[in-house]
Amino acid sequence: MKTLAACLVVVFVTVISFGQAVDLEVLKRAERLNNQNNARQGLSAPGSASQPNPAPAQPDPVLAATLQNIAKLQTDLAGLETDPGRKQPSINDLTAAAQSGRASEKSVTKLAADLAGALSGKHLSEDRLKKLAQYLHAIFNSSHLSPTQQQTVFDAMRKTLQDGGVSPEVAATVVTDAKAVAAETK
Repeated sequence: MKTLAACLVVVFVTVISFGQAVDLEVLKRAERLNNQNNARQGLSAPGSASQPNPAPAQPDPVLAATLQNIAKLQTDLAGLETDPGRKQPSINDLTAAAQSGRASEKSVTKLAADLAGALSGKHLSEDRLKKLAQYLHAIFNSSHLSPTQQQTVFDAMRKTLQDGGVSPEVAATVVTDAKAVAAETK
């Protein structure tokens, strides 16, 4: 009986130590494979000196100009809420929004005047002003939009104005002006 118990203990200890050795080998192999994959992908192994990061890509100048114009339009719209007489900055930035075809000065001036009337005394949230600026920028570049996309922008513009407290009639007038600009910039 003692011999059987001693044999079982020896077998049990052998199995446990063999299992640990196998586990250690598996872990070492996995680490080597991981390091090889990282080396193929240009990544450094953990604990090694890191490679310098490549220089960041230069921003797209067209995208930068678009974002800057939208920010200026948003500022202009906020200014029209408190001072509807400040139409000239809006006219300048609306005209600058067009990246290809330009709308007539008459259409741009009418849109700016109707926007000033619509926004006077209103306090649209910053988010609504930003959306409205984005919609205006899109309309001044409507040659890049399908008729369905244009209609979506017009509908969203109307809804944004109305949600900001502009009457449906005044919002419709602004959208009609925007449609005239879109027709000219095609």
